[in-house]
Amino acid sequence: MAVDKSRVAVGFMVAGVLTVAFGVVLTFVGPMIIDDQIVKNTVIDPQNDLSYTMWKDIPVPFFMSVYFFNVLNPKEVLKGEKPMVEQRGPYVYRKRCQKDNITFHPNDTVSYREYRKFFFEPSMSAGNESDVVTIPNMLVLGAAVMMEKLPYAVRLMISATFKTFKEGPFLTKTVGELMWGYDSGLVDFLNKYLPGMLPSSGKFGLFAEFNNSNTGLFTIFTGKDDIKNVHRVDSWNGLTELSNWGTRQCNMINGTAGQMWPPFMTKESTLPFYSPDACRSMELVYQRPGVMKGIPLYRYVAPKTLFANGTDYAPNEGFCPCRQSGLLNVSSCRHNSPVFISHPHFFNADPVLLDYVQGLHPTEEEHGLFIDIHPQTGVPLNVAIRLQLNLYMKQVSGITETGKMSEVVMPMIWFEESGYIDGPILNTFHTNLVVLPAVMEFMQYGFIVLGLASIIIATLVHHKIRTSDKEPAKGSHDHETQEKYNMNNSEK
Repeated sequence: MAVDKSRVAVGFMVAGVLTVAFGVVLTFVGPMIIDDQIVKNTVIDPQNDLSYTMWKDIPVPFFMSVYFFNVLNPKEVLKGEKPMVEQRGPYVYRKRCQKDNITFHPNDTVSYREYRKFFFEPSMSAGNESDVVTIPNMLVLGAAVMMEKLPYAVRLMISATFKTFKEGPFLTKTVGELMWGYDSGLVDFLNKYLPGMLPSSGKFGLFAEFNNSNTGLFTIFTGKDDIKNVHRVDSWNGLTELSNWGTRQCNMINGTAGQMWPPFMTKESTLPFYSPDACRSMELVYQRPGVMKGIPLYRYVAPKTLFANGTDYAPNEGFCPCRQSGLLNVSSCRHNSPVFISHPHFFNADPVLLDYVQGLHPTEEEHGLFIDIHPQTGVPLNVAIRLQLNLYMKQVSGITETGKMSEVVMPMIWFEESGYIDGPILNTFHTNLVVLPAVMEFMQYGFIVLGLASIIIATLVHHKIRTSDKEPAKGSHDHETQEKYNMNNSEK
């Protein structure tokens, strides 16, 4: 009986050792299994139903919130006084993105065009598209700067043309007209006699060329050859580099298309991407860790050097001619119009820009752009891309519409493109990337603890059995000794 118990205890000890060994092996193999599944589900492949659908149709709701800088003192601005603006908005549009013309290539790349449409969301907006605002007239004030170096007589003719078509230095139009276009005799005249001078052949609006349009022909890597390359841009519109800028570095097309990034990111990783709308590549840097509904994330933000001028940051010299830091001159890809991109309210820009305009109040919380990334998969969880459109204005002799206005970089609008994962997609994401790894980790350490407990208990039981086997033998010897002693006494 004791022998059987001893064998059972030894069996439990062996089982415990095996359980500990299995738990230890699982601590090494488990993460490898998870990483392997991430790689399989990150590759752009139609057979990966969930991830491919997410990449193709972007089921996450995206919104574009637009804010106008309503000019309060247009007459005074023409006299040389400081512009006063008030922010109006947001006017919110639901953005619908869908990839089309998807073609896979033998070199593990895929080409596509992404089409975008915007739908006004009155319930999310602070007003209607019928709201009236006053902003600088880009056709007049932008053209004045562009024509500054032409002969004086030509400038007088241009000014006369503006008067003929009743185009003044400021526009007072509805939000809908300013966004998507309005009828203009001047626009019709320019399109007829100077085709190609304006970005669109129809109505003139700040976002007229964005609605029902595509972002160009992207060719990106699928990640089949190397997961580190997934989503990285191979070419855009057949180009591997641009020609808008002054240096090869500034003309490089770097990173992804700005929607997803390769998996297994670290705090040293950056987020490079190419933006056709900004005509350049950009790069965000790690700021801090965080958590969104139980999912760990890394927050990436724009460094101060993103829009720094060539004097403050030498690698940006190719984006010049520059003005103050915080402004990106996009005239080279915007028909040479004096247009600058910045962060909203000149956040992270040279403070002198705030001195030229009244009514701006930059804060990081409201005006800094960021992308929250799940580092294991490279999937964005929460995005807020915030940019501002500015017009460089000044007095130009011969063009009387410019009056005596002071030289100023004038904010016109700023917009935020935002979206975050929610609903069933978030639940699936949470289950696959948080719950299952946690369960696997629990199992790893659970097996180790269970095995150690089995070894300890089995060892104690085995020791007790051996001890109990020795005690009867000792008791029997003592009994025999006592009997011998009694017999000796009786003989005496």
